[in-house]
Amino acid sequence: MSRSYTVFIVEDDFRVAQISRKFVESVPGFEVAGEARSAAETKAALGEEPVPDIIILDVFIPDTEGMDLFNWIRRYYPSAAVIMLTAAGEAAVVEEAFRGGAFDYMVKPVDKERLSESLLRYAEQAQTFREKEEFTQDEIDRLFHIQVQKKGGRQESAGDLPKGIDPITLRHIEEMIGSEAGGITAVEAGKVIGASRSTARRYLEYLVKTGKVEALLNYGDVGRPERKYVRKNP
Repeated sequence: MSRSYTVFIVEDDFRVAQISRKFVESVPGFEVAGEARSAAETKAALGEEPVPDIIILDVFIPDTEGMDLFNWIRRYYPSAAVIMLTAAGEAAVVEEAFRGGAFDYMVKPVDKERLSESLLRYAEQAQTFREKEEFTQDEIDRLFHIQVQKKGGRQESAGDLPKGIDPITLRHIEEMIGSEAGGITAVEAGKVIGASRSTARRYLEYLVKTGKVEALLNYGDVGRPERKYVRKNP
């Protein structure tokens, strides 16, 4: 990750805000720039500080109604990506967030792995926009997560990945393996991407299945041998 990204948390429950802060700061390259407990605090803070890259926003915030604060943010701070993190799952609310340009929408309780994947996806998109001057249709499809009709009538998502495998997280792990000559374990990968060992291993085993990576048994001084994942030689 070539640069760091700032996150502002709007959450009236301080316990949820603390959990969100902890999860955000466990993802390399992300830091929490501030928090707000109300709409008034949010507006005051955003008016004084540099605009954050990402705003994590709850729907149920004191001194505001419905999606009013979301719409205010999108109007006055359109450069900030808004990740909705809320207990509201009503179709009308989700639709308004989607049509209003929310970057992502997550229903509480906050899930560390899901939030981590969203942040990494944002970082990947931000880097892509910095580096590219023009996009092909396939690249645009990947950015918008559009499903493309393939020959034979088969529907596949960009990259044709199985359920539970996020393309941004997968690419991040691939780059990680490529930079580590001695390979990595699932525990090490999980720490870097801010996910559990089982989640990291799911990605690593997928790379083994596709032939990009091979798994070797690493015998330590004590305990059971663990699998070390290394890039497969061409």
